[in-house]
Amino acid sequence: MHISEFSVKRPVFATVISALMVVVGALCFFRLAVREYPNINPPFVSVQTSYPGAGAAVVDTKITQVLESYISGTEGIRTISSSSQDGNSSISIEFELTRNIDAAANDVRERIARALKDLPEETTPPEIYKVDASSDPIMWLNVGSDRLNGLELTDYIKRFLVDRFATVNGVARVRL
Repeated sequence: MHISEFSVKRPVFATVISALMVVVGALCFFRLAVREYPNINPPFVSVQTSYPGAGAAVVDTKITQVLESYISGTEGIRTISSSSQDGNSSISIEFELTRNIDAAANDVRERIARALKDLPEETTPPEIYKVDASSDPIMWLNVGSDRLNGLELTDYIKRFLVDRFATVNGVARVRL
């Protein structure tokens, strides 16, 4: 007796066996380990620049566009995205997967160094970071005081807290 004959003579049994096979297959599929997949993190470099007191339009024309024009010639760039806000410029550069992140960051540093002469004097020097594509802020802290005003509190945080948090294992960056 063949399986097809048996299934025709006993359709309920065949349906139950088919349903069990689907359920067992689905369970096995969701329990498969994914360690065989390669760990692919595209190389990202981020450039942050501050221009205190400037509006978003001024930051865009005097900082963001200038830096983008210098950065755009770097080898292996896949995409460049930027945002300009009041007083801050942020540029994210994604490189090809074959590009070494350290070499890419050094190339960006070199290009930014050339661009410094074209930036306004009031800007802070651009900060260049190698960024993990999957990193998101893990913790936001709000600090307040009954005894210190805003300037004193900011000074205290810069002097005592930022360095302590930066030395914690696993902390990539502390922003104030």
